[in-house]
Amino acid sequence: MNSNTATAVIDDARPPTAADARRIIFSSSIGNALEWYDFLIYGYFAGTIGKLFFPTQNPQVSLLLSVGSFGVAFLMRPIGAIVLGIYADRQGRKASLSLSILLMVLGTFTITVMPSYDSIGLVAPLLVILARLVQGFAVGGEFGSATAFLTEQDANRRGFFASWQFATQGMAAVTASGIGAVIAASLTQGQIESWGWRLPFILGLVIGPVGYYIRRYLHETEEFVQAQKTPAKSTVSEFSSQWGNLLLSVGIVAQSTVLVYVLQLYIPTYAVKELGLPMAESFGVVAFNGTVQLLFTPLMGALSDRIGRIRIMLTTSILVALSIYPMFSWLQTHPTIGWLLAMQGVSGLFKAGYSGPMAALLSELFPTKTRSTGLSVGYSLGVTVFGGFAPFIVTWLIVATGDKLAPAYYVLTAAVLSSFSLLVVILMRRRARQN
Repeated sequence: MNSNTATAVIDDARPPTAADARRIIFSSSIGNALEWYDFLIYGYFAGTIGKLFFPTQNPQVSLLLSVGSFGVAFLMRPIGAIVLGIYADRQGRKASLSLSILLMVLGTFTITVMPSYDSIGLVAPLLVILARLVQGFAVGGEFGSATAFLTEQDANRRGFFASWQFATQGMAAVTASGIGAVIAASLTQGQIESWGWRLPFILGLVIGPVGYYIRRYLHETEEFVQAQKTPAKSTVSEFSSQWGNLLLSVGIVAQSTVLVYVLQLYIPTYAVKELGLPMAESFGVVAFNGTVQLLFTPLMGALSDRIGRIRIMLTTSILVALSIYPMFSWLQTHPTIGWLLAMQGVSGLFKAGYSGPMAALLSELFPTKTRSTGLSVGYSLGVTVFGGFAPFIVTWLIVATGDKLAPAYYVLTAAVLSSFSLLVVILMRRRARQN
């Protein structure tokens, strides 16, 4: 690995106190939590949204259009990653974090108040897609700025601080699936289609302004401030030598992304449409998955500060590759809530074990001056390629082949790719030490 991958350490920087750490983690992670909450809610109610905004005579086509609009937002992620990533590396992490959360709230507000296709015609789906594009642009830069901010707090605890980016995904899953379960159990299908689907989006509108208010009073990290004092080329020029690390980060992100979008986001739809399980209970088991992530992801991040990040991640990725097909096969032959719950618990542990150390590992691939750009672009490309259209691809594969085990093949492919990427990082680090 070249010298640019060395992570700057500010020796005289004071480690944050416990109170500082809580404030930093909350303010940095709330945007990521809001992002995942909105995306999970949209995915959970994809069937209803498809019927209201993308109506066709074929329910399968309507669902495909709905999950397709879900994926459209990911096309804007790389653009948002470049623009907001460069903005964060030039103007500061705080400025980028404040802008991204405002844009996310704007997109959520548009979807929340949008009339249906029957009310305003073609304008409705077009504006929904536009709102998804705005959200995609915003979250493209959110991960990089927030992760850079977290990892620059304490050089000795990068894994623990950065792990909260993914722990809050678990929190978002618990909240989103819990609300989905309550709505599914409390309202009729007619009520859900009439107004009930808007309720969870309204909650997202409440969270956003709180996050913006808190972020306004953040202070830039000492590591970023010190890096700005040294002469440097433009961010684009600085980043031009990082293409190898960028490709590695895309491969590393694949496993984490697919675990979320297939085993968390898509599972309620899969359980209802392919296994014939009740909607409310299907949401509930995803909440269990999120709870496991919330509890274990920070533990895995902290453990990676002691024993190394790749050791934990590679072990997890191999376990995923070995177990994913048997789990889906068993679930198909035993389509019960109990076995679905067990599968979600195991996948939650896999997600925590892989993603807990991942954010810190990605941040260590890039130097301080281009860290936010590198994190944003690498993560956004990985999520766009492997996650954005995952529900669409899996749905299409099941429809086209008639094989209900299609999700397992997609997860297996990601596990193999990420394992290979981690092995490349190991080899590059060994070569760097020898040189």
